[in-house]
Amino acid sequence: MNTQLPIRVLLIDDDEDVRQSTAQILQLAGFAVEDFASVEAARAHVRPGAPVVVVCDVKLPGTSGIDWLPELRALDAELPVILVTGHGHITMAVQAMRDGAYDFIEKPFTRERLTAIVRHAVERRQLALQVRELRDTLENWNGIQALLIGRSAEMQKVRRAVMSLAATSADVLIYGETGTGKELVARCLHEHSERRSRNFVPINCGSLPENLVDSELFGHEAGAFTSANRARVGKFEHADGGTLFLDEIESMPMAVQVKLLRAVQERSIERIGSNKQIPINCRIVAASKSDLQELSDQQKFRADLYYRIGVAFIELPPLRERREDIPLLFEHFCLLAASRYGCAVPELSSAQLADLMGYGWPGNVRELRNVADRFVLGMPGERLTSGRGTDEVPALPRSLPQQVEAFERAVVREMLRRHRGDQSATAQGLAIPRQTLHDKLRKLGINPDEFR
Repeated sequence: MNTQLPIRVLLIDDDEDVRQSTAQILQLAGFAVEDFASVEAARAHVRPGAPVVVVCDVKLPGTSGIDWLPELRALDAELPVILVTGHGHITMAVQAMRDGAYDFIEKPFTRERLTAIVRHAVERRQLALQVRELRDTLENWNGIQALLIGRSAEMQKVRRAVMSLAATSADVLIYGETGTGKELVARCLHEHSERRSRNFVPINCGSLPENLVDSELFGHEAGAFTSANRARVGKFEHADGGTLFLDEIESMPMAVQVKLLRAVQERSIERIGSNKQIPINCRIVAASKSDLQELSDQQKFRADLYYRIGVAFIELPPLRERREDIPLLFEHFCLLAASRYGCAVPELSSAQLADLMGYGWPGNVRELRNVADRFVLGMPGERLTSGRGTDEVPALPRSLPQQVEAFERAVVREMLRRHRGDQSATAQGLAIPRQTLHDKLRKLGINPDEFR
């Protein structure tokens, strides 16, 4: 697929005067136009995935527009075909739309109607080609790229950190807001390590009841207490040789932190009701949405535990700071939802994509996945998102100008990616002069060559 060039309009009409005047209207409206006198002359310019839309007269010498439609549908079912018809052929044109034509224009048509229909068709084609490219990307990715999805510099940094740390036995502390994928990163650390053949054991530290924490973490012997009818292996022992994931560790009660510290330091545990020390060889991966060092300074988290588990760090960016990844992630979640629910992925409109790109995503990737599920199930209303967006986004450590610059950078990078680094097409897509784009690239530190 070649999305490097802007979408071209293939205009087919055997009347030279009509063809030239129509082409001029479209060119003045900013479209790239190629005109032909017959289907036979235009046929070679249409290929599967070609960045084109077709505007074709119904009555032509040789192959007519109506006869060409099934051929075009078989070649590329998503290709927009607009038929131009005289008054006497409206019934035929309506039937053609039922057969898959995008729209029809009745002669004589106004400049405004022509350009409006063609503009909508071009937007639809751009979106269809973008979705194809996203699906191709998802299908060709493998390994950690297929799990930690994203083209942004932030996600590339996360993947590099995961692969670097996975090869070691160092304990890791993962920071990130709710819904950014902390457990997914922990699982990637496990699956790409030498421990992957053993257990990955997740614990939600906030849900550990204090009266049962010893049994949950360290296990117990039969008869250790009234309801202990048989021996039980705790989470630490179950993770022996593998990875123990301590999620929401900031919510762990202080009394439990003391017990956890000893086990982490000694890498050994005692079951309740036993005096025998059981050595444990497990890697500790902890996750927090709060700064543990800051909490330890406020005496809300044990400093000795923080320094014990805080060997290596991975910081996950919120979705609003990597907006260029939103289309790829949304497509990925839509495909998963379609497979899970046994239904097709609906067509995403340009307005809906703009809604996704402009929303604040307080729930991050988890919220995006829920939106994708509702979209596939046909449940969204007029907007995909709630529309509340940035009002619900937690306070950012960055200033407003920095946030605006980050958003602008994401939009420009996404348009460059869509047009494979072509600056003319990118400027056209952003509706700004070429020189303005050049100035923004320099200001934002973006190299268009990396998108070619």
